[in-house]
Amino acid sequence: MSLRIVVLLLLLCTSKLSAQDRWPGFLGADASAIKADSVPTSWSPEKNLEWKADIPGYGQSSPVIWGDQVYVTSVEGPNKEKLHVVCYSLQSGKQLWDHVEPSTYPEKNSVYISRAAPTPVLDENGIYAYFESGDIVAVSHAGKRKWAASLTKRYGAPQNKFGLSASPVQWQDRLMILIDDEGPSYLTGVSKADGSELWKTDRKSRVSWSSPMLVPVDKTFQVVCSSAGSVDGYDPQTGKQLWTYEQVGGNNKTSPIPAGNGQFLIGASPGREGDNNELAKKSNGLFEVKQQDQTWQPQFVWTNASPVPSWATPIVYQGNAYWVNRVGVVYCLNATDGKEVFTSRIKESCWATPVGLGDHIYFFGKNGVTTVLQAGNEFKVVAENELWTEDAPPVNNVPTAAEDSEERRRSAAMFSRPTLYGAGIVNGYLVLRTGSQLYCIHQ
Repeated sequence: MSLRIVVLLLLLCTSKLSAQDRWPGFLGADASAIKADSVPTSWSPEKNLEWKADIPGYGQSSPVIWGDQVYVTSVEGPNKEKLHVVCYSLQSGKQLWDHVEPSTYPEKNSVYISRAAPTPVLDENGIYAYFESGDIVAVSHAGKRKWAASLTKRYGAPQNKFGLSASPVQWQDRLMILIDDEGPSYLTGVSKADGSELWKTDRKSRVSWSSPMLVPVDKTFQVVCSSAGSVDGYDPQTGKQLWTYEQVGGNNKTSPIPAGNGQFLIGASPGREGDNNELAKKSNGLFEVKQQDQTWQPQFVWTNASPVPSWATPIVYQGNAYWVNRVGVVYCLNATDGKEVFTSRIKESCWATPVGLGDHIYFFGKNGVTTVLQAGNEFKVVAENELWTEDAPPVNNVPTAAEDSEERRRSAAMFSRPTLYGAGIVNGYLVLRTGSQLYCIHQ
């Protein structure tokens, strides 16, 4: 799944670690565009694979990295009753610790319901992991439990029949968590110190899996949510809604990637049934919010009807914007005016968000093939990198419970194949994650 959230850029200036030693949340520290010149552009099961490690249970979140430690989350058990926060050595792949927290809202472990989909966030004090059960768990870098809190007990259980996947975003002393659900929907600020509520802002009920993002606007930040029919900006200090824009549709999966001061990309898809077809065509593009006469003015700078994203969030890199659809077609648009640069197909569709790195764009194919493109105005494939082979697939701890219809059984078989969900990148290390296995690529 796409899945998934950024952390406050100010943290990069306050910690002793450099930015190149950290990938502290969904899409890293700079919304999927980083500098790490020694990351390989080519690899295979026999080449540049530093190590691989098994993950208990199953999870769809991205790995996160702080210094020499890699973290992942997963769930385990017939009813996802065990919530794992696991830590590995970046250099060796050795498991350093595994904190297991009991779920406060067990539900059937099924391929149809998200399984540890939200990506956790890190700071100098430890890791903050949020699960679709509504549980938040804070653990130190040494593996010591600091606190746990249940949003389900606090506000009620989620009702989305496919689960939740929005990753938390952090700002200073707090986490912001978005619950857009068939039941109560809200954005809440949670204290990093003890998990208590700092604020809660109610939202219109909706079905969505997109993550909020922290967007720099002038000299401050806003929490921006692009989700199922609206784009909204909030003050991270108070939770106050600053503005809303409702002329959008199909924006229920991808996150609003920052693209400059007050600017970010919006991705939207009509969906399998085409319910949002007309609005979705008008909802892919560069969005901008700016203040005029003490009033926030949200609007599209440009839109383009061609891109149709799936789970992978569109990104901006070196002057171009990139979308990838469910069959692996890459749409490259000029980030300034939205005009087409090229449209070409890569080997696989992507559930993970692409990453811009050096002079390349990395597209992480959901079946394990990463396509590396040359950044620029021409479609040029640098490498197609296979992470595993059919005769040696990853460990894949899928649910074993029987589904209740032939249609669901057929779909379960399809969704039970190994899937590449996310990446973490620092200082020459590329860490990739499937449901139950972790891979490290190193020069």
